[in-house]
Amino acid sequence: MDAFEAILTRRSIRKFKDESVDWDKVGDILEAGLAAPSAGNLQNWKFIVVQDEEKRKAIAEACLEQYWMQNAAIHIVIVSEVQKARQFYGVRGERLYAVQNCAAAAENMLIAAHSLGLGACWVGSFDEDKVRKICRVPDYVRAEAVLAIGIPNETVPPPNKYRLHDMVHLESWESKIKDPLWIMKEHAWSVENKLKRQAKKVDKKMSTLAEKTHSILDRFRSKKK
Repeated sequence: MDAFEAILTRRSIRKFKDESVDWDKVGDILEAGLAAPSAGNLQNWKFIVVQDEEKRKAIAEACLEQYWMQNAAIHIVIVSEVQKARQFYGVRGERLYAVQNCAAAAENMLIAAHSLGLGACWVGSFDEDKVRKICRVPDYVRAEAVLAIGIPNETVPPPNKYRLHDMVHLESWESKIKDPLWIMKEHAWSVENKLKRQAKKVDKKMSTLAEKTHSILDRFRSKKK
């Protein structure tokens, strides 16, 4: 699955199978978080991986009693070392940049989890003091988000989204696209090319599969002779 497909097909998953998640995949998800951009490359985030069942139950309780979370195999608590952002950027760094940096890391991890065949959900509603106590987070560090990750046990339909024309302004506020049909034609052309590339990948896989099948049949026939 390419990056664009992963972005468009990602969903918030809240139902999980009672199965563990391969640690290699957890590592890949964390690497994706580390690859996120941050103001001044501060990387003010830290990731606390929680697998223990009792701790997951406690975190679900701390997340305003969202008990579905305890069924996720892994929780990743994203925390922010706000003093780093404050040191370089003052109040704006503490209140905005530190949060934005962790949000970028969270989104990277969600997309990575989906691309690996896992389900994940970003949880932002929680009692910070309770999460701090459960994960032994020091006072100078803030919990920014909790990601619940596991083997998905539901298929979530695409949510309703605004049209691109409704959400995009050109050059300034309320300055709309003059010719939306032309823009949509360009977008359609881009989508068409993307579908053609995907079709080529499928053809290549089918060709490889056919070659393997013929090879197996040839070996079988030779043995019968």
